[in-house]
Parts: sequence; structure tokens; C-alpha cells
Amino acid sequence: MADRLRIVHCFRSPVGGIFRHVRDLTEAQLAAGHSVGIVCDSTTGGEFEERLFGQMKDSLALGIHRTPMQRHVGPGDLASAWRTYRIIKELRPDVLHGHGAKGGAYARLFGSLLRVSRSRVARLYSPHGGSLHYDETTATGKLFFALERFMGRFTDCLLFVSDYERKTYRRKVGEPPIPNTLVYNGLRATEFEMVPTAPGAADLLYIGMMRDLKGPDIFIDALALAGARLGRRVSAVMVGDGDDLPRYHAQVKRLGLDGHVRFLPPMPARDAFALADLIVVPSRAEAMPYIVLETLAAGKPMIATAVGGIPEIFGETSPALIRPDPNQLGDKVSEALADPGAYRSLMPGTADLKARFGADVMAAEIEKAYFAALRR
Repeated sequence: MADRLRIVHCFRSPVGGIFRHVRDLTEAQLAAGHSVGIVCDSTTGGEFEERLFGQMKDSLALGIHRTPMQRHVGPGDLASAWRTYRIIKELRPDVLHGHGAKGGAYARLFGSLLRVSRSRVARLYSPHGGSLHYDETTATGKLFFALERFMGRFTDCLLFVSDYERKTYRRKVGEPPIPNTLVYNGLRATEFEMVPTAPGAADLLYIGMMRDLKGPDIFIDALALAGARLGRRVSAVMVGDGDDLPRYHAQVKRLGLDGHVRFLPPMPARDAFALADLIVVPSRAEAMPYIVLETLAAGKPMIATAVGGIPEIFGETSPALIRPDPNQLGDKVSEALADPGAYRSLMPGTADLKARFGADVMAAEIEKAYFAALRR
């Protein structure tokens, strides 16, 4: 077995945490001497993502290949799947690593097809939440989890980004009949440098995708509630993009908060951190969100919902955690802004974060999983 691998990462949406995870992995894999390529959707993302792709393209020996991929199953899937398969076949990967539901399905199916033609391909899948967010009691959930059980026979290894995700898989899909391991998302060393707050900064920052799953509506409602409790307007910056963005603009206007809430397009997280005193992650569901790790590594105080793997970062009993509820968030915002020094002391220590969530640790564990899968 060669020490240097041809690795292809396949995923649908080049935005948010999955894209961040792939970029970090790619950087570490290039440093280790592997040849790496990316296959993803061409219809998702904007100028910010295009700039990120531009920074990567010259270093990826197997290239960046973008082709239309539907989010949901539909008639267009067959054409999309065929295009994606042809791209992957041309790349001749040793490792096909799928991220998210669509990327995971493609990586495992196409890796299996390549095996039929006697190519030795390791097929790995990182759910990153994905279809695990579905309710197992609904028809849609039952269908997706039945498909996951079926796809298990085409998978060499499952890589979970949080213990919560692994437990959710076991509960909704079943005990994996294949090797699986927990590998936390990791940050680069430079991301553990403090980010000072800029003069004239807002009280609060929301940064993320503009969709209800991530809780922008909860954030906006809580702004109004916190303002009433503090007896003053609470200012905020909301950074991100998404199909639901116009609805959040309308919500801000309806609550009389326009003039106190500023909407900005996607930008690097560390640039956004300087724009506010306190960062809020009001998600209804998560796997292991990078934005929480990035915020804490940058020395910024934050409030987050106790969903997914977030309690694994803070500790299960941390007073910085709330339910995804506007009233709870409004109360916690009031508490944090009333005594910023006391609230900052509730954050996890930097040394512990570095030991558990370093990019070098993440990349080394995933490389081990690749070689183990190829040996089977």
C-alpha cells in the first residue's frame, strides 16, 4: 500500500461547517503529501465561497470539480449522479470520503461501482448531522434511516464528529455493522489567537446560514425580549446568507428593531468576531459546529444552545448553554450583558480546547481511518 494517497472529498453544499471541515482536512492532507480533489455542487455558495475555492485550486492535484447536485431526491438525481460518477472515475481515488447525506450516498455508491471494475477504493462517510436530523417517527425519517441501514453494507468506515452524532445514529439507524470512530472537528493553531472587539461594536453577533434550523428567528425574538429586560435597545450584527434571509429582514422590521440590527454577507468568522461583544449560536440542531469552537478559541464569550455535540465542548452542565427558546435566550443575553466579566469567566479554558480540538489531531485520526479501511 502506498504511503501517499489519492483522496477525493465528495459533498453537496460548499458552505458552512462541512465546507470548513473539508478545507481543513485538505490542508492537512496536502501537508502530508497526499493528492487531494474535491467534487461538490455548482449551484450553492456565493462570492465568499468562490474566493475560498480560488485560494485552494492551485494546490489540489486532483482539482476542484463542481457539478449541479440537488438537495432533495428527485428526477434530476439520475443525471446528477451520472455526471458525478464520471468525474470521480476519472480521478481514480484510493479514498472516497463523503460528507453529509448526499455526499455520503454518492461516495459509497460510486466507490462500490469502482470496486466492481477492480479498483481498490476506501469508502468513508461523515454524516455531519445530515439526515440524522430527521424525526425517526415520520415517513421521511423512516425512509432515510432505512436507506442508511442499506448503505452500511457499502461503507468501510463511519466517521462521527461528536458523540451525540454517534449516539443518534445508533438510536435512529442502529448499531453500525462496520468500523466507526469519533473524530472531533479541529482548529488550526493560529485560530487560538485572541480577537479583540472593534470600537463601536454591537452587543451581539449571529454568524451562520440564514435558515430556521440555525435559529436566526430565535435570535431576533430574543433581541426584543432582552431589550425589554435591560431597559435599552440591544444592538446586533447578523452575518450570513440563505433562502430565508428576506423573512428575517421582515421579522426585524415587524419587531421595530431595524436600525439596531445590521445584516452583512458571509465573511471569515474571525473578521466577524470583532464586530460584537458577545456571540450567540441559537441553533435548533447541530452535529459539532465549527463556529462554537472558533468563537471560544478566539477568546470571545458566547451563548449557545445545548443541541448536538455543543455540550461536549462546554461541558453538560455549563450555564452558558440554553434550550433553543427565545425566552431563555433573552434571559441569558440580559444576564451576560449586565455583567460581562462574570459571564466571560464561564467559558472553557484555551488549553483544554487545544488538546481536544486541534486540526492536527483531527487529520491524524482520519488518516489512520483511511489506511485501516484500505487494509481490510
